[in-house]
Amino acid sequence: MNRDLLQEDLILDEGIRLKPYRCTAGKLTIGVGRNLDDVGISRSEATLLLNADISTAEKSLDIYYPWWRTTLPEPAARALVNMAFNLGAGRLAGFKGMLSALKCGDYNLAAEECLDSKWRQQVGDRATRIAALFRSAAGEDK
Repeated sequence: MNRDLLQEDLILDEGIRLKPYRCTAGKLTIGVGRNLDDVGISRSEATLLLNADISTAEKSLDIYYPWWRTTLPEPAARALVNMAFNLGAGRLAGFKGMLSALKCGDYNLAAEECLDSKWRQQVGDRATRIAALFRSAAGEDK
């Protein structure tokens, strides 16, 4: 069987939708007829989406904060990507004090700044874990 032709047939018959929608049977659906209500996604599919989203977060940091890759030690870089993943570049820009502290290498201040925010109340323990990553970067070299 020619899988490429089958894919073309299925896209023609099912359509391709890149955002969730309700199909004619009322099921939450995405892509080419993927029934999310009954089938969902597999762990490997979730990981594939996650890796694409991590790459998107990294690219946004590359555009808005090009210093992050060359300046930050691994724990601080990981923490910043986590925040970019959650907030997006636009909302991350609101953390001016934290970003300034990161750029200057003051990771303890960056941790304090990240915790001194409305975001902390919204994400709870996530903010505490991210602040701990920033603190752990103090004394590390890039």
